[in-house]
Amino acid sequence: MKNIGILTAGGDSPGLNSAIRGIGKAALKMDMQVLGFRDGFRGLVENRFIRLDKTVLPGLLTVGGTVLGTSRDKPHRMVIGGKTLDMTDAAVETYRKHNLDALICMGGGGTQKNAFRLLQKGLNILTLPKTIDNDVALTDVTFGFDTSLGIATEAIDRLHSTAHSHHRIIVVEIMGHNAGWLALGAGIAGGADVILIPEIPYDVEKIAPAIRRRVSSGRPFSIVAVAEGARNLAENKQFAKANEAKKKARTKAEKKAAALHLDDVENQHKGSTLRLAQKLEELTSLETRLTILGHLQRGGTPSAADRLLTTQLGTACARLIQEGQFGVMVAIRGGQTLPIPLEEVVGKRKIVPLDHPWIESARLVNTSLGD
Repeated sequence: MKNIGILTAGGDSPGLNSAIRGIGKAALKMDMQVLGFRDGFRGLVENRFIRLDKTVLPGLLTVGGTVLGTSRDKPHRMVIGGKTLDMTDAAVETYRKHNLDALICMGGGGTQKNAFRLLQKGLNILTLPKTIDNDVALTDVTFGFDTSLGIATEAIDRLHSTAHSHHRIIVVEIMGHNAGWLALGAGIAGGADVILIPEIPYDVEKIAPAIRRRVSSGRPFSIVAVAEGARNLAENKQFAKANEAKKKARTKAEKKAAALHLDDVENQHKGSTLRLAQKLEELTSLETRLTILGHLQRGGTPSAADRLLTTQLGTACARLIQEGQFGVMVAIRGGQTLPIPLEEVVGKRKIVPLDHPWIESARLVNTSLGD
């Protein structure tokens, strides 16, 4: 009988419980025993777990969040008693203690990296691509994205009526980290008049005239969908320079200084959406309001598409374990599951290509992208 472990790491995302259920029910059917480690990698390090059996798994399909809990802790840099320590050996010890045949880690880019480090320590690792940002490489889509896309689209739908009633500009900030999938998709689906994404640095001096043209044509309101990682031209230049310096750093001191500088640049970016709203009000003379959707986008019941996706990925993961395939991320490609070597996934991010059909469609319906 095989023993497998599951953990959910990084930000919570719709579909995590559905994925746990998919893995668990398929594993039990294949005569495996399943442990769930609490609160991500921290639970693995601290050996905190629950048994995922027939008393736990039923009912998880439609439940948001994660029954296991999650955290952003990294085994190699974990804060214990106020100190940052490398707890990788403790994670390996827990794995060995339970005689695990495999450990499944669900998460985004950071989780893929942390899982890969455990793979390099000799553990049998598999991962599932989870993030509302949809930025994990080499998979068509990550689970959680579809649900969040629907939530953000509904929010834009609702903001249309108040923007129209008060003849206002409504700026709505949408999650997505440094990828524009969520803002672009929700902006198009919600009929936003302006969509700003990280992949296309914007110029506010070009956005304002687009809004004024709407006013001249009898539409005295606008919806501006902004990805949280969107930057204006000056901010983008500063970010690119700091990011390049970090890549070129060689010595430990250089890497530390470059990382601190990049953190400083990213901290300066905070509040940029509010500054954008204020500038648009100044340039257009239209009353402007800001709405930040925030964690609202990550909560609640997963969509039907995410339930289907997580069940497909979860059951495929259990099958791969039964077949003895490890060191892979279970991706979805053209509707089919595919094991992708983890070494090909880590360190990469899937951003919106500038020639993506969504961008072309947005431009053809006269949506301003700020460039």
